[in-house]
Amino acid sequence: MGTVISLTMPVGVAAEGQPRLDELAAATAVVKSLFRELDETFSLYRPDSEASRLARGELTLRTASARMRERYAEAHEWRLRTEGAFTPERPDGVLDLSGIIKGHAIREAGTSLLALGRRDWCLNAGGDVLVSGSPRPGSTEAWKAGIVDPSDRRTLITGYALGAGGQHTGLATSGSAERGEHIWRLGSGSEFVHVTVAAPDIVTADVLATAIVSGGTPMLNLATDNWDVAVLAIRADGSMLSTPAFRYT
Repeated sequence: MGTVISLTMPVGVAAEGQPRLDELAAATAVVKSLFRELDETFSLYRPDSEASRLARGELTLRTASARMRERYAEAHEWRLRTEGAFTPERPDGVLDLSGIIKGHAIREAGTSLLALGRRDWCLNAGGDVLVSGSPRPGSTEAWKAGIVDPSDRRTLITGYALGAGGQHTGLATSGSAERGEHIWRLGSGSEFVHVTVAAPDIVTADVLATAIVSGGTPMLNLATDNWDVAVLAIRADGSMLSTPAFRYT
């Protein structure tokens, strides 16, 4: 998916006092396999993927796989809920589910980790984060995510606590600071260059971050009125809008 994926989790200790790295290796293998499988289906950068075949007109949604139709249906529902700020099609009409697939991949990886019996972990895919439990198993300590200044990648502007009994376990960032312009904007366009959203699940965080970049302040107001989210939005001139949960450092 063109992104770096990292998994952080506490591991047990073997009888000889060494960390049980086999636990981390097994969890990492599951995550790696899942991301690779989804990339092979949904990446438009792979000419042999199902998504590329759809883009070339060799397939239609009617003849596509069930997993492709399911993700399109989910993306289409988000288009309705965001009043068009999030869309699964490019302006030229090509189906592009990249706005939801990374969040879906993180969600599925989290489900797989829980199925392995892993309850405490932090999964980071290109800055989009999903956590479970705590960095100290059995404690109420939260995982801490740092938000980088889009105008100076060496500087943290705020932090956010995820998991360990908190209401939000997913955090996603969207904007043009790292990848340049890659979001189709509504209306006059580039109000926000960076939007971070924390939500109870990673797909909601990921989709709404993209939608707010696309739809500007009207979409930000729609998101905070209708979803249990925390939002930090940064304009091109450096001014910020945020909900109270984000604290500036």
